[in-house]
Amino acid sequence: MAVGKNKRLSKRKGNKKKVVDPFTKKEWYDIKAPSMFTVRDVGKTLVTRTTGNKIAADALKGRVYECSLADLNDDENAFRKFKLICEDVQSKYCYTNFHGMDITRDKLCSLVRKWQTLIEAYVDVKTTDGYLLRVFCIGFTKKVNKQVKKTSYAQSSQIRAIRKKMGEIMTKEIATEDLKAFVTKLIPDSIGKDIEKECADIYPLKDVHIRKVKVLKKPKLDISKLMDLHGEIGGAVDESGEGISGAAGEFV
Repeated sequence: MAVGKNKRLSKRKGNKKKVVDPFTKKEWYDIKAPSMFTVRDVGKTLVTRTTGNKIAADALKGRVYECSLADLNDDENAFRKFKLICEDVQSKYCYTNFHGMDITRDKLCSLVRKWQTLIEAYVDVKTTDGYLLRVFCIGFTKKVNKQVKKTSYAQSSQIRAIRKKMGEIMTKEIATEDLKAFVTKLIPDSIGKDIEKECADIYPLKDVHIRKVKVLKKPKLDISKLMDLHGEIGGAVDESGEGISGAAGEFV
């Protein structure tokens, strides 16, 4: 059939949809870390704009952000990773809370070696403000001064005693504190140093760290407590995300 003879065919148009860049429907929100950390502005997160019944704030709440402690405290301690969960959204800011802690795989692998005993322990502890945490601890036996023997293996009875002592110290340090005080202890890893000191009588230890922290259960969200954690007054913020002094307690 000759081209252009059939008028019906020439009139038919393609059903191509107009290509729209998905980023035109998105907007950026700033992530705010709690006041325990030196650097408060962690980064930015992307979300689809509020349209109809789909609210942007609902999509942001519950998001978990993993940040290195080196970025949060502006230092060289890069092997510890903190998880922050978005609990509230005000204006263009996501207010986060502590959600967990972990150690990077390369750091963990660098600690594990031959000719020594690896000792691990974990406890489930409830803080004074109602957070149920599962805290893992790791430690390694070390050589004593002027030791000739190549290996430094602990006996099974010593391992049990050290594990018991680890659990007791972790429970004592966490059960009497709220979440904010516990996180301030996690940052310099003071609990690991206490365990190393206490267990020296049983068998000398080295590289004792809180390896991991999981938040198993948490209390119902209290906005005033969250704002207190962020050092905000009444929850009101200005354009830079800082608290406005003397605010009437209304949220923006």
